[in-house]
Amino acid sequence: MQIHSDKNTVVIRKMSESDALIFYNKFLSQNWHPDINTYMNYYAQQEENKRIVLVAEYNSEIAGFINILPKADEGPFYGTDYPLLSDFNVFEKYQRNGVGSALMDAAESKTAEYSDTVVLAVGLHSGYGSAQRMYIKRGYIPDGSGVWYNGKCHGQYMPCCNDDSLLLWFYKKLK
Repeated sequence: MQIHSDKNTVVIRKMSESDALIFYNKFLSQNWHPDINTYMNYYAQQEENKRIVLVAEYNSEIAGFINILPKADEGPFYGTDYPLLSDFNVFEKYQRNGVGSALMDAAESKTAEYSDTVVLAVGLHSGYGSAQRMYIKRGYIPDGSGVWYNGKCHGQYMPCCNDDSLLLWFYKKLK
């Protein structure tokens, strides 16, 4: 899939094995603390047909990626046939260039081949602000189960930490 805008091109493709090290290095350059095994496992699971990893190239450089799991493996949609979009990343250098929209378009198109609904979760701290806005603008709706923390629906007035494990779940009807 290719998207052109003026002089810039976004190409979406499946992950190749060599992408794992590139993801790792790009996250390091952003002062994140990645684990190379995560990205190696993504590739291995893609080869086993357990996930699809879509990679965005912006002007021939890897700019981001998103995972598609065939069925939600956690959260309020666990046990459904709804595909789950997860670990959606656009590296800082490439943000605000249409890369995220291109990845989401491709992921939604792919999941629409076998499901009328797609699901995802988003963190609640400010680091997820761009993603939160994007999902709402794209028509994602909170599922109504409330906040989830460490993989469980979090009860009212229960303490938690506003970290990457504090999530709100969304769904979108594709058809």
